Amino acid sequence: MKTTIGAVVAALAASACCVGPLVAVMLGAGTLGAVALTFEPYRPWLLGLSGLLLAVGYYVTYRPVPATAGAGGEACTTCAPSSKRVARWGLWVATVLIVLLAAFPYYVRFLL
Repeated sequence: MKTTIGAVVAALAASACCVGPLVAVMLGAGTLGAVALTFEPYRPWLLGLSGLLLAVGYYVTYRPVPATAGAGGEACTTCAPSSKRVARWGLWVATVLIVLLAAFPYYVRFLL
């Protein structure tokens, strides 16, 4: 779950150069939009970090887990199918959010 949150935060930072000025203008604080443009040189690196964190998240979420991972042969309580289902659902939601944020500069002109 930490990698999913990290990937979303990195994607938000990567899209701050594009989303930030638009939000600032909508809020009436146009000068704050210029501050968001400082993230533009870091956009490729932050998008790469988002992709890397998503890959780690998918690996951790979809890797096979042994049935007895606890001490003394007890069943793993954190690896229950319901918790895996929630983690997978959250990871896919984060992936969609990251793709939308990463593609924002390309579809924003159709929204305005």
